[in-house]
Amino acid sequence: MHGNSGYADHGDALAERFVRVFSDFEFVVSPSASCVAFLREHGAEHVFELTEFLVDELGVEDVGASFPHRVAYHPTCHSLRLLKVGDRPLRLLRAVQGIDLVEIEDAQECCGFGGTFAVKNADTSMAMLSDKLRHLLDTRAEVCTSADNSCLMHIGGALRRQRAGVRAVHLAETLAAQE
Repeated sequence: MHGNSGYADHGDALAERFVRVFSDFEFVVSPSASCVAFLREHGAEHVFELTEFLVDELGVEDVGASFPHRVAYHPTCHSLRLLKVGDRPLRLLRAVQGIDLVEIEDAQECCGFGGTFAVKNADTSMAMLSDKLRHLLDTRAEVCTSADNSCLMHIGGALRRQRAGVRAVHLAETLAAQE
């Protein structure tokens, strides 16, 4: 958050501390692409976003999950543009038993959160979020899943305020489900 907010010195110091504290671990797995991207920029090469760890490091695409719901996947900006995770999340989701995976129109478009962007540019953020919600609701999904809590907080908050009946669920929860 510090790096995203213009406090580079504080962000750099925290990233350096993270690298030092976790240097003895072979892998560190994070449920947030934006955090992974920031840490990699600061030399934390052994930090992985969840889907790249599962698919690339463990060679797993079917985690044995069962989630019989209509689900729309929101790819995050950092996973697409900085980490370039590609279709890894979709490959994992397609292997989930019972899932009805639907595509969001213009899925690659930002949801408008972007950390402090949503606070500093609230009107623009809300316009972006409105577009995302319209496309999401057009899918008639029961669940919106994504691999970043910040996007899910932004999207999920708007869905709750609108009483849309669509849940925001982290991809890790979807992949761990046994329904």
